[in-house]
Amino acid sequence: MAHKSSNTPSRRAFLAGSAALLAAPALAQSTSAVNSAATTQTERDLNEVVRRNISSFRTLDWQPYFDNTRNGAILVDIDSRAVHYWSEDQSIYKLYPSSVPLTDDLTRRGRTRVILKDPEPSWRPTPSMLKRNPDWPPFIGPGPENPLGTRSLHLSWTYYRIHGTHDTRKIGRKSSNGCIGLYNEHIEELYAMAKVGTQVLLI
Repeated sequence: MAHKSSNTPSRRAFLAGSAALLAAPALAQSTSAVNSAATTQTERDLNEVVRRNISSFRTLDWQPYFDNTRNGAILVDIDSRAVHYWSEDQSIYKLYPSSVPLTDDLTRRGRTRVILKDPEPSWRPTPSMLKRNPDWPPFIGPGPENPLGTRSLHLSWTYYRIHGTHDTRKIGRKSSNGCIGLYNEHIEELYAMAKVGTQVLLI
């Protein structure tokens, strides 16, 4: 397994993203209420959170989590806010920083799989989202205001996805209604490697 060489760019990107988080203003740079600062939890001490995330952002082996890597395997570690990917032949290993759900009640853990790959995702809020946020639009097509970014992997659980985001401030933080978010360049890379049927485990 090529752990070191395949992981280096992702760790570099994460460290760069962490630095950007430290330099970012407190409010989101977006005009859309869907992408507003209210959709991202404000950490009490962002410096401490970034340091903690970096220290827990480590490579893992697939064996403790999967019986095999048939069709590839994706591990989502919600506590360390990281996504791990192993190819079926285990020659590729990737590690990406991610956003995670805002609250425990929005968080789902367990085994699922990729059932659909969406190359140009459009977004519709779930009924529970609209109940909490009645001013949100009922539909946003592909583009810079779309909360799903440039690619989306649909999971077998209804409404749950691994997707991109145009709001890079969300990565490494609690900011979703249940989905797992990645930088657009990372979801595009993962999208190209993952298959319909790729195993997914959220822990």
